[in-house]
Amino acid sequence: MPRLRFGIFMAPFHSPVGQDPTSAYERDLDILKLLDKLGYEEAWIGEHHSCGHEIIPDPMIFIAHAANHTRHIKLGTGVVSLPYHNPLWVADRALFLDHLTRGRFMLGLGPGALPTDATMIGIGLEEQRGALEQDTDVLMALLRGETVRAKTARYNLVDARTQLTAYSDFEIAVAAIASPTGPRTAAKNGLGLLSVGATVQGGFDALALHWDVMEQRSAEFGHTASRERWRLVGPMHLAETREQAIEDVRFGLGPWCEYTQDVVAAPHFRAVGKSFEERVSWVNDTGLGVIGTPDDAIAQIERLDKQSGGFGAYLLMHHEWARPDATAKSYELLARYVKPRFQGSADRLRQAEEYGRSRWRELDQRQADAIQAATDRHAKERADAG
Repeated sequence: MPRLRFGIFMAPFHSPVGQDPTSAYERDLDILKLLDKLGYEEAWIGEHHSCGHEIIPDPMIFIAHAANHTRHIKLGTGVVSLPYHNPLWVADRALFLDHLTRGRFMLGLGPGALPTDATMIGIGLEEQRGALEQDTDVLMALLRGETVRAKTARYNLVDARTQLTAYSDFEIAVAAIASPTGPRTAAKNGLGLLSVGATVQGGFDALALHWDVMEQRSAEFGHTASRERWRLVGPMHLAETREQAIEDVRFGLGPWCEYTQDVVAAPHFRAVGKSFEERVSWVNDTGLGVIGTPDDAIAQIERLDKQSGGFGAYLLMHHEWARPDATAKSYELLARYVKPRFQGSADRLRQAEEYGRSRWRELDQRQADAIQAATDRHAKERADAG
C-alpha cells in the first residue's frame, strides 16, 4: 500500500463530566505537542456546544493557540459545523488561519454532530445535512474568490467576497459517519473525506457506501475521487501486552461509553454493553478499534486497507480511556512500531542491519586481524627503537 499518514481526530472527549475544563484543555494541548514530537502528520479538532463532554466550542481558536506550541503537525477543524455559521466568516477565518500557520491549516466540514447544538439555535435536525451540501457550495465559491449572492433561512449574502487570498493550497475535507451526505458533498466539490467510526466489519459496510458515493458523484461533477485524501477514523489504545491495554482502559472506557449510550443522541455511533468486558468486546470484536498491542493495530490497519480498497491516512479517535501517562505511551508505541510498518521509514534500516549480519563473520575476523596487525607493528617499532 502507498505510504500511510497518521494523525488524530480530537473531539475532544472529557468523560465523565465534572472535570476542570482548564486542565482538560491543557491535556489536549499536551497531546498535540507530543504528536508533533513523535512525527504524526495531522490533527483534527472538533466543534461542540452542549452535552458537557466535548468541550471545544471553536476549533479555529484552539488551532491558532496550538500552532504556536507545535512546529510540524498540520492542524485541521474536525469539524466546523458549517450550518451553524455564515459561510463568509468561515471562509475568512480559514484563509486567516492558513496565513497564521504558514500552510499548516486544514479545513474540515460537517453538518453538526450533536442534536442539542442544532436545537439550541433553531436548526431542525431534518435540515442539517441538506444545509451542509448547500452551504459547502457557497463556501467553496467564496474560497475561490468569487462574488456570491445567496439567501437561506440562516443567512443572506449580498455581493459577498473574501478579501484574503490563500497562503497555501490547504486541504478541505468533509466528515461522514453513516449517511451519504459527507461523500456527496465532498465528491461534488472535489474535496477529501473523513470517515468517522466507519471501521466496523460485518453487517452494514459504511466504508463501501462512502467510497461508492465518492466515485459515482465525483465522475458526475468532473472530479477524480482521491484515496490519498480519504481518512479513516477509529479508536485505539495500545500497550506492550493486550492484558495491560485492557487494564489501562478501566480508567475511562466506561464513562465514555455511557456518554454515547445515555447523553448524546447519536444512534449511528453508540457503544454496546453495560459491563466493562462487554464494552471491550464491542471495541475489539466488532472491528471498531483496538484495545491491544502494536501488532493488533497493524492487523487492524491491514484489514481496513483490504476492506476499503485503500486510503490515505488513519486518524486515531482521541479519547481518555486511560490515564495521561498510559495514553501518551499508547501514542508512542504506535509511532515507534506501527507507523514505520506503513511508511517504510525503517526499511533501509532493516536492510542495513541485514547487510551487517551477512558480512559479520567475515568482517569481524578481518577487523580483529587488522587490530592485531597494528598492535604487532607498534610493538615491533618499539622493540627496534629500544
